[in-house]
Parts: sequence; C-alpha cells; structure tokens
Amino acid sequence: MSSKKRKMALHWKILLGMLFGIVFSFLLIQTPWGKSMTTITQGGEELEITKASRFVRDWIKPFGNMFINALKLIAVPLILGSLIKGVSDLKDISKLSKMGFRTIATYIGTTIIAVSLGLVMVNMIQPGTTISEETREDLIASYSEDAGTKISMASEQRESGPLRALEDLIPNNLFFAASDNGNMLQVIVFAIFFGIGLILISPEKAAPVKAFFDGFNEVILKLIDLIMLVSPIGVFALMAGLVVEAPSQDLFMALLWYAITVVIGLLLMIVIYTLLVYLFTKKSPVFFLRGISPAQLLGFSTSSSAATLPLTMERVEDHLGVEEEVTSFVLPIGATINMDGTSLYQAVAAIFIAQAFGMQLDLSAQLTIIATATLASIGSAAVPGAGMVMLVIVLAQAGIPEAGLALIFAIDRPLDMLRTSVNVTGDAAVSMIIGKSMGKLK
Repeated sequence: MSSKKRKMALHWKILLGMLFGIVFSFLLIQTPWGKSMTTITQGGEELEITKASRFVRDWIKPFGNMFINALKLIAVPLILGSLIKGVSDLKDISKLSKMGFRTIATYIGTTIIAVSLGLVMVNMIQPGTTISEETREDLIASYSEDAGTKISMASEQRESGPLRALEDLIPNNLFFAASDNGNMLQVIVFAIFFGIGLILISPEKAAPVKAFFDGFNEVILKLIDLIMLVSPIGVFALMAGLVVEAPSQDLFMALLWYAITVVIGLLLMIVIYTLLVYLFTKKSPVFFLRGISPAQLLGFSTSSSAATLPLTMERVEDHLGVEEEVTSFVLPIGATINMDGTSLYQAVAAIFIAQAFGMQLDLSAQLTIIATATLASIGSAAVPGAGMVMLVIVLAQAGIPEAGLALIFAIDRPLDMLRTSVNVTGDAAVSMIIGKSMGKLK
C-alpha cells in the first residue's frame, strides 16, 4: 500500500535553513583554517579578516544577497499591480475612503502602543546603567565611522520643513520613484490615484485596463512562488554571513540587557497583536500565529518588510482568510508605514543611550519621543537598517547625543531581524481586523 509523503511546510524549511546557516558558520570559525587571517582590499585600504569570513563573504553570502534582490525586484510591480487591482475592485469611492481611514487609524494606534510599551520596558529594566565606561569607549572607537554615516544620511531629513514628509508623498516622475524601493510610499500614492481613476471612468473603458492588471498581478504571484522555492537556501546564506560578521562576545555581553529589553518588548507586541486579533475577529492566537509564521521567519532572515511583502500577502489571503480586496490595499501600505517593531526599538534605544550617558529624561521629553518615533516609523523605508537612520531624528528631538548611536550599532542587525518579524506580524493583524470590519474575512 502506497502513501503520499507529506511535504515539509515552508516555515520549517526556512527554520532549518536558518539553523544550518548558523551551525555551518559556527563550526567553520572554530577550525584552525577558519581562524587564520588573510588580507583583503576594501575602500582602498588593506584589512585583515579571518579566512572563514572571507570564504562566507565570497562564496556563501552572495546567494543570500541574490535571494533578497529577487524579492525586492518584484516588490514595486507587486504593489502597483495589487493596489491598482484592489482599489479599482472597490467600485465605490466611499468604500475606499472608509477602508483607508480605518487602516491608517489602526496602524497609528498600534504604533503608539509599541512606542509606549518600549518606554515602559526601558524605564523598568534600565539597561543603560550596565554599560561600563571602557565598553562604551571601545564601541565608539569601533563604530564611530558607521554611526557618522547614519547621522549624515539623516541630517537632511531632520533639517527639512514640517511639511516635507507630506510633500515627498507626491512623485514628480513615476519611473524614478519605481526605480528605488526607498520610494515605495510614492508608488503606493500613484497606485491608489490610478485605481481611483479606474473607478471614476465608465466600466466599459475600465474593463481592458483592469483585465491587464488582473493578469499582471497573477504573473507576479507566480513569480513569488518560484522565488520561494529557493528561500531555504537564501536564508541559509544570510544567516551564515551574519554569524561570521558578528562582533565579539564581550561586546554582546556588555549590551545584553539592552537586547533583552528590546526582545521582551517585541515579544509583548506579538502578544498584543494576538489579543487584538482575538478581540476583533474571534480567531484563536494559534490560528493567527500558525498562519503568519512563515512570513515572520522570512522577515527575521531578510530584515525587510518590503522583501517579505509577497509572502505576507500569500499567507494572509490563503491561510488567514482575508479577501484580496483588503490585503491588496492594507498590506502594501502596512509594509511602508506600519513599523511597530522599529518604533518600539527606537524608544528603547533612545532611553538606553541617554542612560548610558548619565542623562535623566523627564516625562515631557519621553512624550516627545513617543510622537517623534511614531512619525519616524511611518517614514522609515521597509529595508534593512532603515530604523537606525530614523533613530538619529528621534535622538536629536529628545536632545540625546547622536554619538551614542555607536553604542548600539554592534548588535543592531540581529535586533533589526526581530523587529522586522514584529512589523510583519502587525501588518497581518491589522489586515485581519480591517477585513473583519469590512466583512471581508472568511
């Protein structure tokens, strides 16, 4: 008697890829060959790195980069196709405005909760008091150049006028906006504008355009399926690169309490999402977490909400029961403006740096952090490391020394991975809530 073999679920494949990547690199750096040094030329300067680092950088990590690039490649086409289709399918401007208001209001509400939770956690644990003077000086010396780069990238945005963020929503050239994933919000604005235009013209004239975008959207979704076939390999390569490039254990131990504070806050946010989903949709936490777990793991490995968006849309539609009319509108917007994990981290990081410098921030200063982190998270690009750039704005608004950015730069990458998982979870939770309120949840 023959029986069909059960295929391993995608999230288990991704998890195994992550574990194999960690074990592979850990074993490699323990070998005598892996510990021996070699010289490379970078930026016109000769640097000494271990042979393990060079091997992984040259022969393993590129596969991870190709995987991320493939996901980013279809991010803009996915948003264009899905949003135009989603908006035009509403067939009613009043329906669009109703969904849009609920979506934005819910996203802002969860972001305020995340920032407030971060402030409560960091004031209770006070991780900054555990940082020694010697460790702080070593970190600043090691990462001051990288921190300076982040500061200079944020300076132009910080010095711009109060309406600059609103002004930047309108692209002056669609093709230029679509050529950079950092301009995703501009692409979303155009897609919504184009979809509204389709609603307002006669159905006969709109039909061929809608048919094109329906087919276009199906092609993109099929490309997503093809890319996800190699996701375990891509995740393996990404994790292997992270392990060999990680800072020394001494630096991790010095910042352990800061990391613990962020991680606890992020885990509590996931608990809050499951409670909100249960309260508003009556779906169990197990149902919700099982449905979104592959997207959470992919978000963890890529540190990019935009790169994870294709899989998030597939999981929310096929496994959480939200109709495409809602997901095609709510999720692309969420991947751009809903950065709850990032905003929580920014609140914790700002107070942590202030504590490390011996600064005492009063209630008004911490309320300023809530407002600034909320707005900064909305403007943060859905790509790895963007939260670090936006953190400079939060620090400046609260009067915290920007040089303190170097204190957390060493462990930003693994925390970036965790907060991206929270961002993805928040997007899925809001889409279920909006779907229920619109009668579009199965």
